[in-house]
Amino acid sequence: MASNPKPLLPLLLMVVALITGNGVLAARHLLEAELPKIPELPKPEIPTLPKPEVPSLPKPEIPSFPKPEIPSFPKPEIPSFPKPEVPSLPKPEIPSFPKPEIPSLPNHEIPSLPKPEIPTFPKPEIPTLPKPEIPTLPKPEIPSFPKPEIPTLSKPEIPAIPKPELPTIPHVPNTPLH
Repeated sequence: MASNPKPLLPLLLMVVALITGNGVLAARHLLEAELPKIPELPKPEIPTLPKPEVPSLPKPEIPSFPKPEIPSFPKPEIPSFPKPEVPSLPKPEIPSFPKPEIPSLPNHEIPSLPKPEIPTFPKPEIPTLPKPEIPTLPKPEIPSFPKPEIPTLSKPEIPAIPKPELPTIPHVPNTPLH
């Protein structure tokens, strides 16, 4: 729902005019409608005020403070600890295992297969075909047509339509605010 119905008023008038069936007459009424004349109000006189004076303030003085002294502290002593003794461990003994014996296999001879015989076939004879004869067709004749004449039309006259005058839009005078 629109909160401000004023912008919808012209649209509503146009819809009502179209519903009645006489849209041209309604549109002419909308164009010829005169807005009420608003009288121009006199401009108010604003008095000129004196410029305020800002007093100059003295520059503040910053007191100088003495530089703080940082006391020096002695370096802390780190006590030294004796190095711990790590006992040496005896080297472990790895037992030796005898090498396994691999039995040898007897040599087997691979039997040779007889070579297969490939049969030979006689070469096929391809018969030679006679060359085909292509018949020659007569060249088609293209008829010639006379060039068409394009008629020239006279320039149409456009009637002059008077420009409609719209009412002037009232404006509010701009006055600077002080």
